Amino acid sequence: MTKLPSGFRAHAANMGVKNADDDLMIVAADRAVPTVAMLTRSLWAGPSVVVTRDHAADLSARAVVMVSKNANVATGPEGRRNTDELVELTAVAVGCDRTEVLVASTGVIGVPYPMPVIRTHFDSISWPEGATASAEEAATAIMTTDTHEKVAEAVVSGSAARVVGIAKGVGMIEPDMATMLTLITTDAEVAATDLEVIWRRVVARTFNSLSIDTDTSTSDTAIVMANGEAGPVDLGAFEAALGGVALDLTRQLAYDGEGAETLIVVTVDGARDDAQAKRVAKAIVNSPLVKTAVHGRDPNWGRIAMAVGKCSDETDISPDHAVIRIGGQELYPSLVSDDTLAQLEQYLAADEVLIRVSLGIADGAWTVYGCDLTDGYVRINADYTT
Repeated sequence: MTKLPSGFRAHAANMGVKNADDDLMIVAADRAVPTVAMLTRSLWAGPSVVVTRDHAADLSARAVVMVSKNANVATGPEGRRNTDELVELTAVAVGCDRTEVLVASTGVIGVPYPMPVIRTHFDSISWPEGATASAEEAATAIMTTDTHEKVAEAVVSGSAARVVGIAKGVGMIEPDMATMLTLITTDAEVAATDLEVIWRRVVARTFNSLSIDTDTSTSDTAIVMANGEAGPVDLGAFEAALGGVALDLTRQLAYDGEGAETLIVVTVDGARDDAQAKRVAKAIVNSPLVKTAVHGRDPNWGRIAMAVGKCSDETDISPDHAVIRIGGQELYPSLVSDDTLAQLEQYLAADEVLIRVSLGIADGAWTVYGCDLTDGYVRINADYTT
């Protein structure tokens, strides 16, 4: 089991929100610490996002509470009152001010929290004696349709500081500033302003480069907390460790996409700039035809060309300069033999498939992460509330 960094405690339990699975997670530091939250820009954001945006504005927090199996979104004034009460219950349990609590929630939209069972559980919480959960237990408590918990850790080079992250999310994922739910804790000493700059860079290259199904959630939340107990660290080494944990979680999320069988990694290079490379890479990884080709083990590179071609605003892209590769094998503009295509069919049966498109314009590059599209995704989402 993975322990949280020194100075953090976690509580994970079942309150009875939906079934017998754990549905509550609280992680708290011993005091208010530098904290940065990146949140969905959905116009239908839930009250958890609204409250967290307000409470995290000063780049400081002490506790994060997450509820799973219920998003508490589109529940009107009652939903906001319930979120405020959840925050107050958490503050009392941990022993902090309510403004030091951040909140996140995930699950079915349009259903209010079952407050009676939540109140009953909080009456029984003993802190810190009841806050001994591991990172795996905390990650399990925030799962919905995930098939397994998602945990990653790293040590900051040149120090004893650790970075430990948990995440959930398998569907309704195409980030717009953040994605799914993730909480990363570290005992590295990092100033709040530095943490914010680093976190935004890390999220851009990891969670914001992930897409399962092109749908931005109403509840996306990505939080990092740094309590400083391990002392100062080199900021470059810290960013590398934080980025490594975030990328590990991103890949786990993509591979566990609803119904997914294959992780798809798309790199676009030779672009005008990084932003163009990201737009084109997202067009490829989000294409249902590319996704189904990977699932069907069909090396139909024409679908990749189609996805690039529909980026019609990118007028400097030309087929005359582009190169398309799957798994390192050039497929365009070179002609390929039937034997090569047969070998690619075997390659596409792997757990991870790499697609690379070089645009031949300049030196912009970006990598995005996604998954294949299967009948399992359709069934999970067709039957989600029934």
